[in-house]
Amino acid sequence: PVDMPAIIDVQNVSKVFNVPSVRRNTVREHVLDAFRRHPVERLPVLQDVSFSVTPGETFGIMGRNGCGKSTLLKIVAGIYQPDRGFVSVRAPMTPILELGLGWNPELDAIDNIFLIGSVMGMPLAEIRAAIDEILAFAELERFANLKLQHYSSGMGARLAYAIAFKAVREILILDEIFAVGDEGFQARCKDRYRQLKAEGRTVLLVSHNPLIILEFCDRVILLEQGRIRLEDSPKRVCDAYHHV
Repeated sequence: PVDMPAIIDVQNVSKVFNVPSVRRNTVREHVLDAFRRHPVERLPVLQDVSFSVTPGETFGIMGRNGCGKSTLLKIVAGIYQPDRGFVSVRAPMTPILELGLGWNPELDAIDNIFLIGSVMGMPLAEIRAAIDEILAFAELERFANLKLQHYSSGMGARLAYAIAFKAVREILILDEIFAVGDEGFQARCKDRYRQLKAEGRTVLLVSHNPLIILEFCDRVILLEQGRIRLEDSPKRVCDAYHHV
């Protein structure tokens, strides 16, 4: 319903990063520059972005690389603070953004499941009961006792998503989730997502893939150079995305 209170409310959000504009080519220049003040270039990443998401809705974000999608997700997740505007999130969330963030490579998969699951708010008893399911989802049963420093990037990504999908709270923030792993793993992710959707979870989803946007999203915004170019149905936004 149109009058349903927003569970995520983003209003007039802007973000600027300061980028050093000095180029250093030699060791001597690096040493001397350590004692100098340098000019910085202001790089606007987001400019006056506003949207709202209602409970149970899957809200999509599309745009070319560099348009501000990841920065926007990190602001909603509370990792970055906006320079202007505000964000209100009215329920607990599980952001799946930086794969492997918080891993201890000296520990094996099971110990890292306890570590990351605890960070994501899972009680220890719940983690203990979910270990076999998480390992099976990630297809890592054979490697449960292998230290993560010996995992490939793909194995680590599968484990991260398997934990996050088990630890999900009322709101789920996904960044290119369906681009990880092989077809079998992607199919399991889609099935798990459909289950969460049926349970009424709210999802903020970034994807470059129009097929994913069309299949899963209720509404979508198209970002272009840090601004919302269009907010509309998945079909209309996907059509516009092809012409950005």
